[in-house]
Amino acid sequence: MNGDQEKKTTEVRNTNEQVGDTNIRRQTVESSKKISTSVILQRIIYYVAGVIVALLVFRIVLLLLAANQGSPFVDFIYGVSGFFAWPFYGVFSYQPAYGQSIFEISSVVAVLVYALVAVGLAKLLTLTSSHDE
Repeated sequence: MNGDQEKKTTEVRNTNEQVGDTNIRRQTVESSKKISTSVILQRIIYYVAGVIVALLVFRIVLLLLAANQGSPFVDFIYGVSGFFAWPFYGVFSYQPAYGQSIFEISSVVAVLVYALVAVGLAKLLTLTSSHDE
């Protein structure tokens, strides 16, 4: 990523028109900026982590409210977020109990871990960068 430098291109167009006895001069300025690969990768990392964290937060709230697992939405959230919360179940000897109001600490730990990993990966991409982005 040594060659990734921010490039700004500016294009200026001048137009002269004669309307009656009046000269009209118009100037159009267009600017474009190249976004570096590391910035794009950071945005992708933050987006994916944001989706995972949002699913886990939905899971925490639904479990606290003892949401009905018979509902398709609740079942979908439990199913998808359970995949991301599963590695953290053994931390607190937790067995999921649906239909009861419960505060799932392992999901809170999962939110923190996924958020920290995302920030760490995103910052890792800026190590070779010569300027702040």
